[in-house]
Amino acid sequence: MEEHPDVQLRNQEQMDRERERAEHEWENWQRGQVRNTLHLVSAAAQWILLLACLIYLGIDSLRPSTSDGVPWTHIRYTGISIKGVAMNLTAEVGSIQIRNRSIMITCDGLYLVSLKGFVLFPDPGKKDSLKMTLWKTDKTDSWDLWKQTVQDSNNAVDVTTVLYLFAQDKITLGTSSNASIRDLSLSFVLLHPFTCSL
Repeated sequence: MEEHPDVQLRNQEQMDRERERAEHEWENWQRGQVRNTLHLVSAAAQWILLLACLIYLGIDSLRPSTSDGVPWTHIRYTGISIKGVAMNLTAEVGSIQIRNRSIMITCDGLYLVSLKGFVLFPDPGKKDSLKMTLWKTDKTDSWDLWKQTVQDSNNAVDVTTVLYLFAQDKITLGTSSNASIRDLSLSFVLLHPFTCSL
């Protein structure tokens, strides 16, 4: 049975339309894939830029301020420590003053305090230890802020802490016995001022 030319033409036209529709859908799908890929690349680039900005801001906020508005000091010391006598500290840099071997606190607030260095005992063959003490004196009293025992076998000192200090406090550093101090680094940075008498 043979089909009529009209039926064949209609079938051919219908097949052409279906093929065109399929080709059109395929092109749309490809354009969608390209669009999705571009969206994905754009989103990834935005996240990378956001992460870079956050890292930049985070690193910037970790640096201690060196402006005159924020009290801070950095002290380096190498010398002899005499039992019960405050070490003769002098500020290397910073705006916090040192008078009569004491660090003069001018603002109430939280201070980041870092102390690092080495203690060398006078008699290397003898087992020695000493207490390194940071103490605070106000108008009427004096007390220890912290103590660290240093032993001959492990002569390194490495302390980082946060202390609440008051204006008019005087901070001193001393040892419980005679020793040589090498490469001592002591830093005070005001983190959050409450009241300041600058």
